[in-house]
Amino acid sequence: MKAPRTTTPESPDAPTSLKKALTTWLLYFFILGDVLGAGVYVLVGEVAADAGGAVWVPLLVALCLALLTAASYAELATKYPRAGGASHYATLAYGPFTGFVAGFCMLAAGVVSVAALARGFAGDYLSEFVTLPLVLVTVVFLLALALLNARGISESTRANAVATVIEVSGLLLVIVLGAWIVLRGDGDPGRLTDLGTETEGPVLAVLSGAVLAYYSFVGFETSVNVAEETRDPRRSYPRALFGALLTAGAVYALVGAAAAAAVPTKKLAASSGPLLEVVRTAGGVPTWLFSAIALVAVANGALLTGIMSSRLAYGMARDGLLPRFLTAVLPGRRTPWAAIAATTALSLLLALTGDVSTLASTLVLLLLVVFFLVNTALLVLRRDPGRPDHFRAPTLVPVLGAASCIGLATQIEREVWLRGLVVLAVGAALGAVAALRLRRTR
Repeated sequence: MKAPRTTTPESPDAPTSLKKALTTWLLYFFILGDVLGAGVYVLVGEVAADAGGAVWVPLLVALCLALLTAASYAELATKYPRAGGASHYATLAYGPFTGFVAGFCMLAAGVVSVAALARGFAGDYLSEFVTLPLVLVTVVFLLALALLNARGISESTRANAVATVIEVSGLLLVIVLGAWIVLRGDGDPGRLTDLGTETEGPVLAVLSGAVLAYYSFVGFETSVNVAEETRDPRRSYPRALFGALLTAGAVYALVGAAAAAAVPTKKLAASSGPLLEVVRTAGGVPTWLFSAIALVAVANGALLTGIMSSRLAYGMARDGLLPRFLTAVLPGRRTPWAAIAATTALSLLLALTGDVSTLASTLVLLLLVVFFLVNTALLVLRRDPGRPDHFRAPTLVPVLGAASCIGLATQIEREVWLRGLVVLAVGAALGAVAALRLRRTR
């Protein structure tokens, strides 16, 4: 096993360094906004199709599994507060080849996530206002997010804080409307205990639903890539991370229960705007109002994941694993414009060629590979003291985190595995080239 290598962070005044602008609260809203916007508005129906009416069960299972890996990220992000996230940690623990594979998978996952959310933006929620060609909506949507991302991390995260408040208000509205539907006798609370489908028993149904629900908690990986832009990551990151995940988990469970009790499972599963079905069933609230809230949530999730993807590409380029031009930053604003342009272009390509379910399943597989590498890298890097006073997770946590990744991977469908293996093969080939080039350079 390769011995871990230490690293010295760049000076904050270096021409290619990023601006430190995030406080604990901005980071908290960053994570919360990404988690809430990335999943619940789009995937509740997909989870219901896999697990049955007890949507809240796989959501809570996914939260518990995500918290294991989140604890590993909390230790690594406070020990090595640099852009690059999983790629940087794997490089320190195993060398540039594994670092490239981890970064490539996470970068692919981020790009796929933005593509999935772009398609979700152009679905049933937008059709409440206007019907436009998918290509037009996708291009305008992704370009607008790229411009906001390039303007600055402070502007992006402040926009996120406002959007997150709007998202939470929409989800609270769903919870209240779901309770109202049940109280007036039009709902069915009995659906909340329906685990399983016609083809799968309760255990397999929960695991299958948890795989999709895992997508909803990807915010902690997104946030680790802005640790370098956080003013005091050792203090701020653990508080923001665990606070945001627990908040999101509670909201998700309540929303899942409200939606399942208020709307028949088959109807939820068939909708690309499942929470809108709750609003329609309740009546009294304009569907356009909730659609507007949902569009803000989806756009916010795409913005934050786009920030992660661009910072990851920037971090990998700075580590010598991607072309050096991706480290270019805008003068004054110090945002990685080249990485933003490259990741936006890839998201646009995928958004025009895939559907939401396929993109989400592929994303989860890639995340499981990354999270397994991160959990095991943490155990290797325990030999490196790193920065003093960093967060430290119990040793059992990364062990269970790695085991949970293996368990969830067994529930991934064969077709998704085939697509994922192609991505992994490409990443391995490019990683070998990058590692060889970096070795020659050094």
